[in-house]
Amino acid sequence: MSNFLSDLKSNLEGKNVKIVFPEGTDPRILTAAVELEETTYVHPIVLGDEEEIYMTAKEEGLDISHLELIDPKTCKDKDELAEAFVERRKGKVTHDQAADILLDENYFGTMLVYTGRASGLVSGAVHSTPDTVRPALQIIKTKPGVTRTSGVFFMLRGDELYIMGDCAINPEMDADELAEVAVETAKTARSFHVEPKVALLSFSTRGSAKTEETEKVRLAAQYAQENLPETPIDGELQFDAAFVPSVADKKAPGSALGGQANVFIFPSLEAGNIGYKIAQRLGGFEAYGPILQGLNQPVNDLSRGCNKDEVFNLALFTATQALSRDDG
Repeated sequence: MSNFLSDLKSNLEGKNVKIVFPEGTDPRILTAAVELEETTYVHPIVLGDEEEIYMTAKEEGLDISHLELIDPKTCKDKDELAEAFVERRKGKVTHDQAADILLDENYFGTMLVYTGRASGLVSGAVHSTPDTVRPALQIIKTKPGVTRTSGVFFMLRGDELYIMGDCAINPEMDADELAEVAVETAKTARSFHVEPKVALLSFSTRGSAKTEETEKVRLAAQYAQENLPETPIDGELQFDAAFVPSVADKKAPGSALGGQANVFIFPSLEAGNIGYKIAQRLGGFEAYGPILQGLNQPVNDLSRGCNKDEVFNLALFTATQALSRDDG
């Protein structure tokens, strides 16, 4: 296990952060929840039809007697949550409509987070990213001064750690939006006790090519640096100029990064998604995420191809985000 994951666990020891899992009938979710309940890192709250959950547990040979299970259809707090949802949606839905909407486990789970009954949510093993993110945007919403959520991956190989974004949410961004993602990713890094050195990537370094695309990245780097003047930020940079000191000396002399970037901001979702998967599949990095950032409270999205270990670890990331929010 990497030192980074060991540190996450150490920091969470004894905290029992309440994380809600809306997909309780999925074997991967249920297995991870049982394993988490045996720790003092996370207290899982598992949602779903109770009969189906017990059936899944029986098929998987799991003891769920100590798990906190909630069925949205029969929960004693469902009317109170529906009323809170009506208030949050500022009258856009009636109480009856809210009650129907909250039969959706993702909406129900997000309301548990919003009302303080849980500290974070992990979903996506069964649901699509929009199904996970939409309730969060409607209920939890983005932090003051943040216009959008974005998704980053923590890339681990041994004790190497890099953060890549946005690899999950925003297909296209202008310079202001890209700068905001860079700033939020730097803040995410710090919330995990990683000191960020941020490179905004392009196919050009320091004007070696001049197009609308490269100008966007150059401006985004400038805007991000103005927002975080104490953080090393540079762009536009090709990956080698951001990552290899000898190349940086030639292509970007004087760069604040010196070829030692550990946070990489991609110019588009297309580039980001391709980039992290190349690092994962060819480079042998483990990819943790997407970790969603920019929200008032943590909601994170699993890949539908995830395994139970990825569920377990994403819960640790989510709990760490929750603690960081509480601390500051």
